[in-house]
Amino acid sequence: MTIKRKLKKKTRRKIQFIPAIRNVYLRWTLRIILYFVAITVGWVIVLRFINPPITWLMIQRGFERQSDGKAWKITKKWVRYEDLSDNLKRAAIAGEDARFMEHWGLDRAAIANAYQRNKDGGRLRGGSTISQQTAKNVFLWPRRSWIRKGFETYFTLLIEFFWGKKRILEVYLNVIETGDGLYGAEAAAQHYHGKSAQSLTKRQAALLIAVLPNPRRWSPAKPTAFINRKANTIVRYMEYSKIP
Repeated sequence: MTIKRKLKKKTRRKIQFIPAIRNVYLRWTLRIILYFVAITVGWVIVLRFINPPITWLMIQRGFERQSDGKAWKITKKWVRYEDLSDNLKRAAIAGEDARFMEHWGLDRAAIANAYQRNKDGGRLRGGSTISQQTAKNVFLWPRRSWIRKGFETYFTLLIEFFWGKKRILEVYLNVIETGDGLYGAEAAAQHYHGKSAQSLTKRQAALLIAVLPNPRRWSPAKPTAFINRKANTIVRYMEYSKIP
C-alpha cells in the first residue's frame, strides 16, 4: 500500500470517528435530560402527598444563627389546608399574588411590571407568584441567579400541573419564613399572637403576610407605619380574593 493510500485511509477513519463522538455525546445528553425529568417529576409527585420535612432556606438560616453565636432554631408545625384560616389564605393572595387563581404559575403582567420598575431605576422588585415562591422554597436554594430562576420556572410549571392551587397554597403557608427561626403560619401565629393559624383575624392575618418580604426585619407584633399601611391595604382587598 502506498503512502498516499494510507493517508486517504486514515483521513476516512477520522471523518467517520467525528460523527461517532457526536452521537455518543448526544446519547449521553439525552440520557441525562431524561433522568433529570424522571427524578424531578417523581420528586414533585411524592411531595404532592408527603409534606416537605425541611427546606434549603431553613438549613441555611440555622447555620447563619450558629455563625452569629445563636442556638440552632427551626420552629415549625404543619397545618392542613382545611385547618388554616380562610382569612390567612385570602390575605396571602391579596398581599402576594392577586391573580393566583387565574395564572398557571407565571404572572406575565406582574413580571412585565416588575421589569419596567427595575428598568426605570426604582427599588428592585420581583414578579414572583405564590407558585414560584413555593417552588423556590421547597426545591431550590435561596440565592438569586439566572440558573436558579430557570429551575424555578421549571418546578413552578410542574407543581401547577401535579399539585394544583390548593396544595400549592397549603405548602406555601407552611414553609414560608415568618420570623427569625420561624417557618410557616402556625409557628408565626403562636409566636406573635398566641393562637393557632386557624383562628387568625383579618388584621392578624394581614400583618403576618405584610412582613413576608423581610420577616427577620419586621414583626407583626410591632408593625412599623409602612407595615400598618400595607396590612390595611391587604385587609381592604381580602374580600375580593378567591381561594381554592
